[in-house]
Amino acid sequence: MRWKLTSTVRRWLIVPPVILAMGLVGLLIFSREGPERAARHEEARSLRVIRAVAVDTVPRVLGYGTAKPAQVWQAVAEVKGRIIEIHPQLKAGAMLQEGEVLLRIDPVEYELAVAQFEADIAQATAQLEELTVKETNDQASLEIEQASLQLAERDLQRAEALLPKKAVAATTVDQEKRDVLAQRQIVQRLQNSLRLVPQQKKSLEATLAVKKTGLRQAELDLAKTVIKSPFDCRLGKVEMEPGQYLGAGQSLFEAYGTALTEIEIEIPLDQLRILIPPDHGFRPPMTMDENTVRGLFDFDVIVRYRSGDFEAEWKGQVVRMREQLHPRTRSVALVITVDKSYEQAIPGRRPPLLQGMYCEAELRGPVRKGKIVIPRTALHDGHVYVVGNDRRLRRRKVEAEFAQSNFLCLEEGLTAGETLVVSDPTPAIEGLLVEPVIDEQVARRLIAEASGEGSVK
Repeated sequence: MRWKLTSTVRRWLIVPPVILAMGLVGLLIFSREGPERAARHEEARSLRVIRAVAVDTVPRVLGYGTAKPAQVWQAVAEVKGRIIEIHPQLKAGAMLQEGEVLLRIDPVEYELAVAQFEADIAQATAQLEELTVKETNDQASLEIEQASLQLAERDLQRAEALLPKKAVAATTVDQEKRDVLAQRQIVQRLQNSLRLVPQQKKSLEATLAVKKTGLRQAELDLAKTVIKSPFDCRLGKVEMEPGQYLGAGQSLFEAYGTALTEIEIEIPLDQLRILIPPDHGFRPPMTMDENTVRGLFDFDVIVRYRSGDFEAEWKGQVVRMREQLHPRTRSVALVITVDKSYEQAIPGRRPPLLQGMYCEAELRGPVRKGKIVIPRTALHDGHVYVVGNDRRLRRRKVEAEFAQSNFLCLEEGLTAGETLVVSDPTPAIEGLLVEPVIDEQVARRLIAEASGEGSVK
């Protein structure tokens, strides 16, 4: 017999398997163990660091300028005449010593002028001496004639006394009067002559002074026929030839002193300021002479010349400061001198400091003792980042005393021994765990630059 299942019965036959399946799923869910919880782990970030150290810091500033001799001689003929002698080394580039005779101009004309003035002086001197003798003689004659006048006047007085008594003739009295008048005329003539003597002496003395002045000028002109080197020098352009006739004022040659070389450099005021310590007690007076400038700018100066891979150095000193600031750059011009660069020349290693060399001048101020220095790249908006003993990143505000090209000298904010981050910590998160990596190369370079051993740019 076959059973026929109705649709209702077929639907109920599905329920038991579904319930069984749900029970098995629930059993599995409640009997399953939960996932293992992993322990929390913070990853450290590697940053380059250095140990902050106290360094005796040398503030330095660079300036640039062109070398030129401190002494330049433009030789000019001061008298006219023909060249009769010339130095065999009177050529461009030759080295000459002080006092060497470079050329002679024909002196005959000036020797004759000297001789003429000497003769005139001798003549005027003789006339003055003659006048002195004449004055002495006239004075003696005057005394005699005055005595004779007194005798003649007494004779006249006696004759006039006897005339009323008819003891003498009237003609005798008249003769006595004529004798007195004649004697008085002699005395007057001698007195007049003596009164003229002072004026005559003055005239002769003035003439003598003019002749002596002329002699002095003639001697100067004669001396100018010999041209000597005024200092140790190197010749430049030569514009004359042997036997040439020279006119007064004609240019001959140029010569450049070898003893002292000058370089004028410009330094911005804010850079020049760092070379002078804050406790510098010098107060410059209104008159800035060379000694005053040296006292104010008592710097060590190194002058360098570079050409390709060649480099030479000289020691220099600041001797002058120009009178005004540069109107555009607001910088001050300092004049630096190098002494005896020719004597310091070493063939193949160091040439003399020649005119036209473009040089670098490094100015070094007094050493600042025990200063904390940091790379300029370690500063971020007035702050640095340090790593504490817990290896956590910290932000620190610092104050810079002055800045150099590659480093900062700090006034406060960091102490020796602290760990300073020198790489870029961006993004910088306070408390970030750090894996510090000591950068020995940066540390060595920083100390070298701060102590004045490394280069400055």
